[in-house]
Amino acid sequence: MATAQQADPQQVRSEVFVGSEVEDYLRVLQVAGDVPLHPWSIRGFSPRELDRLLSAGTDHPWAARYALRPDSAGGLRFDVIRPTSRMIYNSTFPFGANDGAIWAGRGLTTAVQAGFSARYGPLSLTVAPIVFRAENDGFPLAPTGLPGRLAYADPLRPGNIDLPQQFGADPYTRIDPGQSTLRADLFGVTAGVSTANQQWGPATDHPFLLGDNAAGFLHAFLGSSSPINVGLGRIHGRAVWGRLEDSGYSAAAPDSTHRFMAGAIGTFIPRGIPGLELGVARFYHLPWPGDGIPLDYVFRPFDAVFKVRLSERNGDEGNDPDNQLASVFARWVFPRSGVEVYGEFGREDHNWDLRDLLLEPDQHSAYMVGFRKVWRQAEGTRYTTLRGEVLNAQVSHLIFVRQQAPLYIHKRHGHTHRGQVLGSPAAYGGAGSYMAVDHYHDGGRWSVTWQRAVSDPGIRWQPYELDVTHALGMEGLFFRGRWEVTAGVDYVYQFNRHLGDDARNYNARLGVRAGL
Repeated sequence: MATAQQADPQQVRSEVFVGSEVEDYLRVLQVAGDVPLHPWSIRGFSPRELDRLLSAGTDHPWAARYALRPDSAGGLRFDVIRPTSRMIYNSTFPFGANDGAIWAGRGLTTAVQAGFSARYGPLSLTVAPIVFRAENDGFPLAPTGLPGRLAYADPLRPGNIDLPQQFGADPYTRIDPGQSTLRADLFGVTAGVSTANQQWGPATDHPFLLGDNAAGFLHAFLGSSSPINVGLGRIHGRAVWGRLEDSGYSAAAPDSTHRFMAGAIGTFIPRGIPGLELGVARFYHLPWPGDGIPLDYVFRPFDAVFKVRLSERNGDEGNDPDNQLASVFARWVFPRSGVEVYGEFGREDHNWDLRDLLLEPDQHSAYMVGFRKVWRQAEGTRYTTLRGEVLNAQVSHLIFVRQQAPLYIHKRHGHTHRGQVLGSPAAYGGAGSYMAVDHYHDGGRWSVTWQRAVSDPGIRWQPYELDVTHALGMEGLFFRGRWEVTAGVDYVYQFNRHLGDDARNYNARLGVRAGL
């Protein structure tokens, strides 16, 4: 297609953000065997990792569009992050996920992002802010039983999670630093400060701990810039310390609207088993200290896995001021077959001890399994993929004999940042499924998607009281010269919305990226 291509392929290494189009495409190329095997469970990628991943040849659908090659230039380099505008329309109620800082309410939501990147030796800088405005039209709210701003809070547990149904009654506008990072990569170590999104674990749509459903939060990080050979295999890890903020519609007191987070994630790639990665991660929410960050906070992700806290031993875990989430995960890629399979098992809160873990491992737990299959067609100029994920975080049968609550709730804030869930929204006491067919060609991409989300209030003696959403959608990405246009639509039907009547919603999206 002459109109789809351009004279010079574009350099897009500065746009490999978590959940971005380029990052998703690189994963497809890896499963197809076109880029080297590399762990995918700690993202975003460092410049050194990108130098390894951006080594595709010319035998793939977008070879004439994107310059997927390592950065071999020396000296000071600048790169423009192509300006992108987005419009999202919801006809009846808010709908959307995994779109970072953007919150798409009812009506029209518009967003614009642009920026630049620079690299000099081991130093790199990315500045990619985003601004969005949601018309935030009104719709019937589920009653919370609370006055004032808390009337907009989560209807099921307004005092335990900062997850507003609506961000007030007026248009909602925010300027966010977005995918911005300052880092140094030297001697195999990476360190820096960032507000960019991270994704922990192998999931694409339903991560348990961290993904791009909410805005990235301000954090410092320290870890390996690429996997390190330790004989039996290679290890790769990262530690993170950051600041989480409330939305203004939580039940938190005015002097406790932000928290300290501390977390760590590590992966192991066994020697002699290509494509396999195993990992573990921990994420702590801690009260923000008023007189400096204590060392206990810094090293909290590395304390004993089965540490027993006195408040928990006394059965008073609800008053423990901190909260832990942890997961184990695995991913296995078979590039000769064009297949990847992966899974994750997550828990919230400490066990009392090892015996408690072995007796009831499904207490406050969730699991996710997923797969992807890639078919190469027309000598590599077209790819078709089938992918899917299933997440189950519903309150288990243990509720009949032991107190249990939905995941992600704790001390008025929950596992959130600025009113959006840090992991998968479906993991808040529910379940989610995702299935998609993607077709990549030299002119762009076509996708057909189906989503299902279950919101379970945890009332096990009323098993039919479930809030279930189905969404069927289509999306296209079109290359036109130096312009890229993304257009999509979803038909959304929600059974028992907020345990009330059924409701339907039409979601439409239009995005334009300008090549410079």
